[in-house]
Amino acid sequence: MLFDTHVHLNADQFSEDLEQVIERAQNEGVETMVVVGFDKPTINKAMELVEHYDFLYAAIGWHPVDAIDMTDEDLQWIEELSSHQKVVAIGETGLDYHWDKSPKEIQQEVFRKQIRLAKKVRLPIIIHNREATQDIVDILKEEDAKEVGGIMHCFSGSPETAHECLEMNFLISLGGPVTFKNAKKPKEVAEEVPLEKLLIETDCPYLAPHPYRGKRNEPSYVKLVAEQIAELKGVSFEEVAETTTRNAKKLFGIN
Repeated sequence: MLFDTHVHLNADQFSEDLEQVIERAQNEGVETMVVVGFDKPTINKAMELVEHYDFLYAAIGWHPVDAIDMTDEDLQWIEELSSHQKVVAIGETGLDYHWDKSPKEIQQEVFRKQIRLAKKVRLPIIIHNREATQDIVDILKEEDAKEVGGIMHCFSGSPETAHECLEMNFLISLGGPVTFKNAKKPKEVAEEVPLEKLLIETDCPYLAPHPYRGKRNEPSYVKLVAEQIAELKGVSFEEVAETTTRNAKKLFGIN
């Protein structure tokens, strides 16, 4: 059984055929998914979905690109929602230096606030990182995020950075890019990071794996990620599926 640790089934791209998308995922052995909300509308939709489907759980946080829009009231709201039995993580949060909507210092402040919240409510953190690796590592250390740990979502860094994150109690999650023919770093990470420290995800509707690259991603494709990791590690698909599912359930506190 597979566990997709990062889906955006709350995205508009799934508004027409959500039932069929979920059915296809279940047919491929995906038994559990975490729906990630990262602003007001997507958090509300994530909460709706987890109320409706028993195999869906929610992560709630504020995306770094939109950090400039987050108010203290929003943070308070996230804290209140975090006590819901199906909320299993804070995030996605982090830093994104690719887009310039939110200034770096505001992103960093909002990131720190969410790390502190995660520690307060005792939930793991889901980290979004784009072109900001060193600042993310520094802030996680300064805020002692190791206390709750979490996930380096759709990890694109080097094996060296991966080991640094493991030391801070963060698991490494790999998605579609590990299947791309020219993706050297994710493949090296898949080979080097112990299976007990790996998770799998789609980040759907984004980052579809080969051979669907460039098309809408969906949770059923997480099987392709697991198959690629199995091939790179020289182990069975079943072992990857079982171990990454066990890792995810342990991290999220799902029995």
